[in-house]
Amino acid sequence: MFTISAPISEEELQRYFHFRWTWLHEPLGHPPGSEKDEYDTVSEHRVVKTGAGVIVACGRVHLNNSDEAQIRHIAVVEAYRRKGVGQIILDALEQVSRDLGAKRAVTNSRASSIAFFSARGFAIAENAPVDSGKLKRKQMLKNLVENNVLMLHPKWCRELQNTWHDQIPITEHMGIKLHQYTMRTIETRASLIKNINLHGTMFAGSVYSLATLTGWGMLFLQLKQKGLEGEIVLGDASIRYHKPLSSKPRGICNIGSVAAKFELLKIGKKCPASLRVDIFDEQEAVAEFSGQYWILPSAE
Repeated sequence: MFTISAPISEEELQRYFHFRWTWLHEPLGHPPGSEKDEYDTVSEHRVVKTGAGVIVACGRVHLNNSDEAQIRHIAVVEAYRRKGVGQIILDALEQVSRDLGAKRAVTNSRASSIAFFSARGFAIAENAPVDSGKLKRKQMLKNLVENNVLMLHPKWCRELQNTWHDQIPITEHMGIKLHQYTMRTIETRASLIKNINLHGTMFAGSVYSLATLTGWGMLFLQLKQKGLEGEIVLGDASIRYHKPLSSKPRGICNIGSVAAKFELLKIGKKCPASLRVDIFDEQEAVAEFSGQYWILPSAE
């Protein structure tokens, strides 16, 4: 059995960098220390370990910009190659990229690893720069999509995401995305790294914004489902912060918390709507938002 983890302690980081040097730099005759670069301090690092805690693979990812994640330094112990371990570390790095809000992943692949990345959805970039060095690297790209996500009424969901980005541009900069919609539950996610404060946690204002938009999105999709139109505005709200958010921001709103008189819109009256949004850090509840919205009838 294998486990995936991020090296955190000084000892774990030393083992991680030594592993990276052993499998990527020592074979090229590079000295210890050559495995490190200026991006290590702003990157996410991952290792794959055996049940005995032995590192058998490693890799790193960092953002080039808000949309693009750079995957580098993937190494797998020779005895574990072609046994699925490379796929495990790459999947982990791709998921980190998604969590950071990236829409695509890029890698500068050695000639010997092009087949590996090609088999996993990467393609050589058009007009990629030619590497004249010994390793003959090729830049490869892959568009990232969410895995195992249930998205009912995808047309409505795309419209909601586009509405956020077009009418509330800050949502794109914050990395806020519609993650899942089941008609009874909406889940949104945000990029922690785009909303991080000096304590390494999510800004309280960003948590509030994520909650507000999650509730707004639920009402938007309910209107679509009922064949109604209206302008959604937040009238009043309160939020209780239970603890700092330091990993994976998630906003969830269940239909059971929604109280709204949608039928008023049919006679041209504004509709009051109240709901609750729970904010999670991965699986742990960290905040609770209560919102009072108004849905204004569309102008004739």
